[in-house]
Amino acid sequence: MMRTNSSIFHFAIIFMLIFETRTQLSDESEFLVNRSKTGLFHVPKDLSLKTTILDISQNYISELHTSDILSLSKLRILVVSHNRIQYLDISVFKFNQELEYLDLSHNALGKISCHPIMNLKHLDLSFNAFDHLPICKEFVNMSQLEFLGLSATCLQKSSVLLISPLHINKVLLVLGDTYGEEEDPESLHNLNTESLHIVFPRRKEFSFTLDVSVSTAVSLELSNIKCVLDDNGCSYFQDILSKLQKNSRLSNLTLNNIETTWNFFIMILQLVWHTSIEYFSISNVKLQGRPDLRYFDYSNTSLKALSIQHVVSDAFSLPQSYIYEILSNMNIQNFTVSDTHMVHMVCPSQISPFLYLDFSNNLLTDMVFKNCGNLVKLKTLNLQMNQLKELVSIVNMTKRMKSLQQLDISHNSLSYDENEGNCTWTGSLLNLNMSSNILTESVFRCLPPKIKILDLHNNRIRSIPKPIMKLEALQELNVASNSLAHLPDCGAFSSLSVLIIDSNSISNPSADFFQSCQKIRSIRAGNNPFQCTCELREFVQSLGRVSHEVIEGWPDSYKCDYPENYKGTLLKDFHVSQLSCNTTLLLVTIGVTMLVLTATVTALCIYFDLPWYLRMVCQWTQTRRRARNLPLEELQRTLQFHAFISYSGHDSAWVKSELLPNLEKEDIRICLHERSFVPGKSIVENIINCIEKSYKSIFVLSPNFVQSEWCHYELYFAHHNLFHEGFDNLILILLEPIPQYSIPSNYHKLKNLMAQRTYLEWPKEKSKHGLFWANLRASINIKLMEQAKK
Repeated sequence: MMRTNSSIFHFAIIFMLIFETRTQLSDESEFLVNRSKTGLFHVPKDLSLKTTILDISQNYISELHTSDILSLSKLRILVVSHNRIQYLDISVFKFNQELEYLDLSHNALGKISCHPIMNLKHLDLSFNAFDHLPICKEFVNMSQLEFLGLSATCLQKSSVLLISPLHINKVLLVLGDTYGEEEDPESLHNLNTESLHIVFPRRKEFSFTLDVSVSTAVSLELSNIKCVLDDNGCSYFQDILSKLQKNSRLSNLTLNNIETTWNFFIMILQLVWHTSIEYFSISNVKLQGRPDLRYFDYSNTSLKALSIQHVVSDAFSLPQSYIYEILSNMNIQNFTVSDTHMVHMVCPSQISPFLYLDFSNNLLTDMVFKNCGNLVKLKTLNLQMNQLKELVSIVNMTKRMKSLQQLDISHNSLSYDENEGNCTWTGSLLNLNMSSNILTESVFRCLPPKIKILDLHNNRIRSIPKPIMKLEALQELNVASNSLAHLPDCGAFSSLSVLIIDSNSISNPSADFFQSCQKIRSIRAGNNPFQCTCELREFVQSLGRVSHEVIEGWPDSYKCDYPENYKGTLLKDFHVSQLSCNTTLLLVTIGVTMLVLTATVTALCIYFDLPWYLRMVCQWTQTRRRARNLPLEELQRTLQFHAFISYSGHDSAWVKSELLPNLEKEDIRICLHERSFVPGKSIVENIINCIEKSYKSIFVLSPNFVQSEWCHYELYFAHHNLFHEGFDNLILILLEPIPQYSIPSNYHKLKNLMAQRTYLEWPKEKSKHGLFWANLRASINIKLMEQAKK
């Protein structure tokens, strides 16, 4: 156990030095090298020249050479503990001028050759195999030395004199297994240190006469004490404790790893009681036998604090009431009895000076301090990790503790039933820790009225009920690791400034939280199953308006849990538009869009004369429906004309004098409306029938044509027949030039046709007429089936 304590101390120092080093280095990963537990037999050669901290502990290194660390000129901390080094020449570090911390403990060192290391602050040579103290005359030059760890089986006063000019903060002295054979009781008298820790060898019985009352020491720690054979009180160790009265400066005494009897344990307490010691700690104690009922003298003590931890007794039965009475009536301010399997503690027999009591990690029940009225000065009480079950019993226990301000009853099995009766705490309680119990939301109906700090984390709380008692003084509330679904309303916590509510079941926190809790200075609400939906949008926005220093763990601890496509997404990266979350706004937007779209479509319909086109489509559809079921051959037999002629009445003279004679003389059958339309049918139906029964549709284009509405109808149906039949059935004859600006807007198909299709232009020169008629006849030359039959 002593090695563990020593290792913890060394680790703490290493940590502080590492922290100091890191604050001074810009790239800490380049300077900190950890090669511990890597099976090394030699110091590695691949170390960076910038290495500042090197840990090569717990390996198999047996030698250190100058060449191993010569290049590490910036080395400040070197840990080589738990290796196999037997000999060391400290001059190997002469080129490491910045070296401050050197740990060579737990090796096999039996001899060293000295060399002063001027800047060294920490030198640990403890737990090695030295016969004599490894102190050289060069040590006196290490004026900055703060910690010195030594090992020896023989203490010599002359060796200690070499370092007497140094003022060392702490000295660790580990005595070898054969220590005592040549013991010099006064060998430590000239040691100049404020803190001395002596580790005695693990022998069957303590039988040393070493005087540990170093005159300069303020703190003394003694480890490995075994005295069980001398029933009169282990005289050797008793003599050592008696000599402590010589040192009036000594105020701190710690005893570790003790194996003794109950009688001597109580005698140790009695001996220390009458010294100048103010702070006394005993830990890792193994007790034998039963204590005799003896009077304990509480008078004339300087003791302020007593700590008894980790006690084991092999006695099957003990006079517990006697032990409890000794402990409860101690006239000191601070008292700790932890991890001792204590099942009860009686009330002091008179008004007690106790200010601080720590009975954690025991077996205390609800009967502890029941109806006790002599702890009126007590300010802090720690009962965590016991067997407490009924909260009401604890409440009643505190009623007479008029000065109690802090109470820790965490890690028990406490529950509360609001039907159990009155819940009246002591009015002085300000800090209450009830974490890690089995409390539910009913506990909010049983809280101290003036409480400022309340810890209820790791319980079974599902909600904070409304209404609850007003806790106007509450400043800090910890309800983490429960089953809360909502953030609390600060209506009952008007002074709340710190809230810890992480690891609950909060999915959609209210965005009004920061408005109701305006005094919040710190909130930790991460690790909750946030549902990243519209309901969370306002809360995320409210977080954005709060300083990130207020929101602890932001942003890494705040992640989406639902829906699946957002799972794991940080809340700061969750974005959803206001339009998709505001139904009213969405409906208004859709309505406005539809109105605009409707107005636009209506305007376009009017501009492009869409109603007229719709009527034409209906007529065309009705006519085509009648012919849809006809076979292809029958459809071909329906062709009666080579061409249908569409023209304006103003151009009829040219059609009848030029066009018809030149085509019909070649047995080309022409369809004209005045001779081919069937009486009784509508004009539109006659136009469609003529177009369908004609192989081609010839349009005589002129300024007069674009002014004729019926010509427009004929062009429209012929154009639709072009796309329906899938062949080229349109022939355009440009009789006279038509300016684009003169074409009405509803004649956009004519514009497209004239822009995309080749048309025949009527030449003015007679010499060109023959070629024009030849081209036109060639384009409509087809053998009609009716003609073939003839």
